[in-house]
Amino acid sequence: MGKAEDLFRKIPKVDVFLKDKELLEELGGEPRALLIKSIRKVLDDKRKKIESGEVPNLSFDSLKGEILEHLKRLKIPNLRKVINATGVILHTNLGRAPISERAIRHLKWVSTGYSNLEYDVKEGRRGLRYRNVEGILRDLTGAEDVCVVNNNAGAVLLVLSALAKGKEVIVSRGELIEIGGSFRIPDVMVQSGAILKEVGTTNKTHISDYESAISENTALLMRVHTSNYKILGFTEKPSLKDIVEIGRKYRIPVYEDLGSGSLVNLTKFGLSYEPTVQEVLKSGVDVVSFSGDKLLGGPQAGIILGRKELLERIKRHPLNRALRVGKLTLSVLESTLRLYLDEDLAIKEIPVLSLLSQPLERIKKRAESLFSKLQEFSKFIDIKVVEEESEVGGGALPLQKLPTFAVSLRHKVYSIGIFDCLLRELDVPIIGRIKDDRILLDMRTVFDEDVETIYRMLREKFL
Repeated sequence: MGKAEDLFRKIPKVDVFLKDKELLEELGGEPRALLIKSIRKVLDDKRKKIESGEVPNLSFDSLKGEILEHLKRLKIPNLRKVINATGVILHTNLGRAPISERAIRHLKWVSTGYSNLEYDVKEGRRGLRYRNVEGILRDLTGAEDVCVVNNNAGAVLLVLSALAKGKEVIVSRGELIEIGGSFRIPDVMVQSGAILKEVGTTNKTHISDYESAISENTALLMRVHTSNYKILGFTEKPSLKDIVEIGRKYRIPVYEDLGSGSLVNLTKFGLSYEPTVQEVLKSGVDVVSFSGDKLLGGPQAGIILGRKELLERIKRHPLNRALRVGKLTLSVLESTLRLYLDEDLAIKEIPVLSLLSQPLERIKKRAESLFSKLQEFSKFIDIKVVEEESEVGGGALPLQKLPTFAVSLRHKVYSIGIFDCLLRELDVPIIGRIKDDRILLDMRTVFDEDVETIYRMLREKFL
């Protein structure tokens, strides 16, 4: 017991470390509480070891070294930049759509001070936050009115709650989708208070199925765009135009949940056809909703467009306030939408469109550049450039494969699991994909400036 007491007395006090110049320099401008937390964590660990009968190194330099390492880790924010080398452009786990530099500049300008979020500068009185984006969305899509909420799941819930509570919503059985996070259309119907009325079968639904299901209690005809899967083979479903005609005939609004809405015809990039928001509205749909952070390439948001009369009902619903977006989202959304006023500029500056449309030769050059930089690691890492396929991701274009080039890595000592873990533990984590016992760094989703970062991170870790 006396030995343990002697060891406890040798543990330096917290104040001694708080005066250390090197620790203070490492702390920089970060909150002093981080240093205190690191000191206490290291010292508490030593006390526990002493209690268990161990004799830990209690020298000042040894303890300071451990505190420095802990402080460095503690200074790294939980939410931080990673390098997406998976080849999945809209990777939900990695934040989906990267934001354009122009949008970030506008975000900084708006968010570091006050803004006219709900203030009409011209009239000198309170205004509406949607005014900041509704003019641009009208110009881009031809919609009569606009509402923006936190994501498209929220948009679906709000539309159904505002337009169909206690009434029937007719949906094809083949469109009762489930997306990530167990978001299911039937469950959303229950939460909204709307009554789901399924028509047709999984693979075939006819326009007559919709018409025969209409009753005095029908509030909406709803079509859900199956953007995250395809039903192939013996299939049939009515066109949106046909559904709109039935809606007009019986004076029932038609609502399209477009999922991942696009404002650009993606076939020009050699991709599969995906209906644009403009096309859906031109078909006569009364309300359409879609995500802001998928093919649009903006922030997480649910955008609702359509007839003014219906949008007014949606905006007046109490749930709208619970789901509304703030100045940060609206700032990034406005900047992103402005780029679409010049489609060529949008393709150049919006990362999602740029990644989708970049020439294969450019991806190959990026792969060769990284391959060249990594040659100094060739003694312990086997490195190759290989042809591969990327994916769009984010529940968009599920069957679409994109040709790409990847840098293939295999460590000559570490197992693939350990090597992958080491890459994820870097200050800027490198997230690749594993195939055939190798880690692939897909260069379609690696930006030009990331090539140098990958090299620097590997050099600091392995050399």
